[in-house]
Amino acid sequence: MKKLILLTIILSAFLCGTAQNISVDPGTDIMSRYVWRGLSPGGSSPSIQPSLKFNAGKFTLGTWGAFAIDNSFTVQETDLFATYNFCDAFSLTVTDYFLPDESLANNNYFEMKEDSTGHVLEAAATFNGTDQIPFTFMAAVNFWGADARKADYKKQYSTYFELGYNFTVKETNVKAFIGGTATSPDTEDGESGYYGDNAGITNIGVTAVKKVALTDKFSLPLTTSFVINPQTENVFLIVGISL
Repeated sequence: MKKLILLTIILSAFLCGTAQNISVDPGTDIMSRYVWRGLSPGGSSPSIQPSLKFNAGKFTLGTWGAFAIDNSFTVQETDLFATYNFCDAFSLTVTDYFLPDESLANNNYFEMKEDSTGHVLEAAATFNGTDQIPFTFMAAVNFWGADARKADYKKQYSTYFELGYNFTVKETNVKAFIGGTATSPDTEDGESGYYGDNAGITNIGVTAVKKVALTDKFSLPLTTSFVINPQTENVFLIVGISL
């Protein structure tokens, strides 16, 4: 695994160093709370979500995080990801999820033994839609690390699927979506799932993004999402701005 990570870093550096068109995109979202795939990893606290992306041709290497403003919530998130865009419609992303606990002096970030690491590696294939086909589809699977475990401690290879539909209403970009997992833990044997205790829908909602003009030359994207998780019977209404 260490050799694979090293090879990825070397390959990324080579691609970025030899590409003709290189761009660096820093950004930050300020959200009323952090909701991910129908789950609320950041509790009820407002969340600051910085990102940094290096783009070179069809390849993007980046990092993304979510940090609760409420100091009593100590578990945060710092991810790494690499995306290759085969064309405008199709992409493949490998994400390294990591949730450091700020109450600990050492989070063992470089612990790469699969049985004890805090990292989760996910591979996700995405169809991003086209002007003629406004639908999106994403399929993701955890393939290494701290995934949910079966009773015999083997990985569950937790999956997530999401179907979306994009449309525009008077300069407001809208996406309706439905997502869920095909992984079905054996709860009678003491197992619990990465997304929920049963296979099924975990994420239904709609997101609208509109640019709000603050001056004649400056505007901020305003995002509002309404999300329902049928498994946990939770509902979320989230608002945020992007810088």
